[in-house]
Amino acid sequence: MSRAIQIDQHGGPEQLKIVDVQVGEPGPGQIRIRHKAVGLNFIDVYHRTGLYKLDMPARIGMEASGIVEAVGEGVTHLKPGDRAAYASQPPGSYCEVRVMPATTVCKLPDAIDFDTGAAMMLKGLTAQYLLRRTQPQGGLKEGDFVLFHAAAGGVGLIACQFARAMGLKLIGTAGSDAKCELAKENGATHVINYAKEDFLPRVKEITGGKGVKVVYDSVGKDTWDKSLDCLSPFGLMASFGNASGAVPPFAPGILGVKGSIYVTRQTLFTHIATREAAQEMADDLFGMVTSGKVKIHIDQRYPLEQVQQAHRDLEARKTTGCTILTL
Repeated sequence: MSRAIQIDQHGGPEQLKIVDVQVGEPGPGQIRIRHKAVGLNFIDVYHRTGLYKLDMPARIGMEASGIVEAVGEGVTHLKPGDRAAYASQPPGSYCEVRVMPATTVCKLPDAIDFDTGAAMMLKGLTAQYLLRRTQPQGGLKEGDFVLFHAAAGGVGLIACQFARAMGLKLIGTAGSDAKCELAKENGATHVINYAKEDFLPRVKEITGGKGVKVVYDSVGKDTWDKSLDCLSPFGLMASFGNASGAVPPFAPGILGVKGSIYVTRQTLFTHIATREAAQEMADDLFGMVTSGKVKIHIDQRYPLEQVQQAHRDLEARKTTGCTILTL
């Protein structure tokens, strides 16, 4: 048996309930893993509220770390007793033990503890695919400007450090002076408190009127229009979230008017759809962390029983860095 968080209908944090569930043996291509820590992400809120709809009843959560207890037929990269961490579909990581697909589960280096492993996979792999794989025409070169919204969040703080290691000039936005300072401490070259100033003219000022090569945007509706205007000609608008709400429909013709710019909507799970790709990206992330170039900030810890409060704080923008549920 395992304790797990389940929702019986979409809605607010009060829908998150602890239930006891039976956990069986892994089938072909699956593993059974006993969690040590579980990561909290904004996509969990989307699943809970129904922005991304799930069949009911549903379990949520997309990342965790723990120890592999059993492996199914065909799984060769893991064995019982291995330390492991993952970001994975389907949802269901808010639990003590689960059976799940093995494709994106990676062995966790001994140098990385379980809490860090649980906090870093979804957010770290997201930062990795954005900066390494989601690039504008001609790629990104040392000294290039990029704009990253929500730079003091879990993905943002990792991206700031990643960008610094790549030699990029990251302009980070955040909603308070304290969050801006945190982003700067983690590698942002410039920071903008969007609660105090309009980020568009500030970006233009920082870049000498040229704009940025890429905007990485997980905010959505509230930042969309002005973000397009922050781009240089042939720049890339990379959307990867909807924290403020979904972006409304727009006419493709505006992309030409604004400089023949590109727009893409990215998801992590397209990038880690194969075992080879997932491992390659994880190896890059693990290398960044073990070398000290990227530090994973775990600024909030909640016991599994306080998952409702964890969601309230996440939605209220009260969190910084990464958040984990402890077991």
